[in-house]
Amino acid sequence: MAAQAEVIDNRITARKRERVFYTGMAVLFLLTVFAGFARTYFLRPVFQTQPLQTILHLHGLLFTSWIVLMLVQTGLIAAKRTRTHMRLGIAGGVLASLMIIVGSLTAIIRAKVVVVPPASGSPLMFLTIPLGDMLVFAILIGAALYFRRQVDTHKRLMLIATITLMPAAVARLPFDFFQQGGPLIFFGISDLFLVPLLLFDLLTRGRPHKATILGGALLVISHPLRLLIGATHAWLVVATWLTQWT
Repeated sequence: MAAQAEVIDNRITARKRERVFYTGMAVLFLLTVFAGFARTYFLRPVFQTQPLQTILHLHGLLFTSWIVLMLVQTGLIAAKRTRTHMRLGIAGGVLASLMIIVGSLTAIIRAKVVVVPPASGSPLMFLTIPLGDMLVFAILIGAALYFRRQVDTHKRLMLIATITLMPAAVARLPFDFFQQGGPLIFFGISDLFLVPLLLFDLLTRGRPHKATILGGALLVISHPLRLLIGATHAWLVVATWLTQWT
C-alpha cells in the first residue's frame, strides 16, 4: 500500500510540474509577443498615426489568436477539461492553416516595402525568413496533429511550433540590441525558448524527448539555412517571381 501511494504521489507531482511548465511557457510567449508588437500593433494608436493595411490587421489577429489559444489550451489541460481541449484543437488546426496562408501572403506582399533589419540583405533575401517560419511552423503543426494521440509528443511539437513564431516578436523588442543585431540575434534569442523544454525533459525524463530533439533541430538548423538560401541567385529569381504578382 505504501509503495502504491508513493507511485500515485509521484504521478500527481509529475502532472503538476507539467501543468506549471506548459502554462508558464504559454504565458512567456504571450508576454514576449505583447512586448514585441506593443508599439506597432497592440498599442499602435499611442505610438503611431499611420493606419495598418487590412492584410496586416488580419495577420495580427490570427497570430495573436494562436498565442491566446495556446494559453487557453494549457489552462484546459490544467483544469482536466480534456474533451474541451480536443474540440478546441479542431479550431486550432483551422487557425493554423489560416496563419500559414495569410502569413505567407503577407510576407510576399510586404517584401517590396518592408524595412529589413541590419545584416539581413535585400528585402528579397529577407523573404526567406518569414516564409521559412511558415514552412517550419506547417511541418511542426502537421506532425503535432498526426501524433495527437501521443500526448507527450504532441505537446512538445505544439510548443516548438509556437517558438517558430517568436523571432518576429523578439526582433521588435524595444531594445537596440534586439532591433539592430540582425537575424543571428533574433534567431539566437528565440532559440533560447528551447532551453526550458530541454531542462524540463531532463528533470522529468532524465533525457530529452525525441520530439524535442527532432523538432528543435529542425527549427535551429532552418535558421542559418534560410540565410544561405536567401543569398543564392536561384532564390532571388524565385523571390522576384513571387513578388511580381503583388
